[in-house]
Amino acid sequence: MIRSLVSSAVAGLAGYAATKAVLSSKLRTHKKVVRTNHADRDVSLIEGPALTTGLLTGSFLIEDPRQRAATLLATSVSGGLGAVDDFLESGSSKGLRGHLSALAHGEITTGAIKVTGIPLASIAAAAILRSGSDRHGLFAALRSADERSWFASAADVVVSGGVIAGSANLFNLLDLRPGRALKAGLLTVLFMPHSHGTTWTSSAVVAGGTVAAWPDDLSGAAMLGDTGANALGAVLGTTLAANSTAKQRVAMLIVLAGLTLLSEKVSFTQIIESTPGLREIDAFGREGV
Repeated sequence: MIRSLVSSAVAGLAGYAATKAVLSSKLRTHKKVVRTNHADRDVSLIEGPALTTGLLTGSFLIEDPRQRAATLLATSVSGGLGAVDDFLESGSSKGLRGHLSALAHGEITTGAIKVTGIPLASIAAAAILRSGSDRHGLFAALRSADERSWFASAADVVVSGGVIAGSANLFNLLDLRPGRALKAGLLTVLFMPHSHGTTWTSSAVVAGGTVAAWPDDLSGAAMLGDTGANALGAVLGTTLAANSTAKQRVAMLIVLAGLTLLSEKVSFTQIIESTPGLREIDAFGREGV
């Protein structure tokens, strides 16, 4: 336990330092990373690469090698494809339905690459996680003559991948107001069930990166964009997938799928701003933006 505490503390500090270093760099004012936000103010997208760098740096200290590899894979791909959409955006399609519709019509947009690439990487990360879920490992299970065992293993990999990809997508949907996605990340860390060998280090990394990004995000000077929001969701999704039972993962996937479908019909911002409690949490610390 002492070792876990120390590694978690070091990981949190590493996440903080790496995030802060990129945020403080000269890149934050480069014309290619400056956008106009919902309040018609200039905002830097440097926070996304900064937080992704912090999350990846701290995640190298995750104790379990399978969880470490899965987290690094899911986070780097989610953040990287988010960056492609942030900085090389092509096409006018928006939302999951829009990107899939464009892909169905033969239009390959940066958004379509993201909504296909992140799930594939998430399933690969889930396969890494589940490879240690039994004595023989995933691939031995897949080679088993027991068809039910094969199906259960394969289904759990897909469900776990869905949790990781769904979390990455959900945090991207939340990144529409300053601080909202960061607060959601902290609340997830606070209320998830914890295990010192599974959740402490990744939770510390999220907390460290969030503390570093908090002032710029809440003031509206910088924003996560797809890069940071996808990466943040991927870290948390991988942590949840690693620290849950098969039934819990199914339940999480159902909730994530439901929220994703709901976002195509209604505005999360309208729901949050019209709901007491959520409205106050969402507005907390926001500096008039």
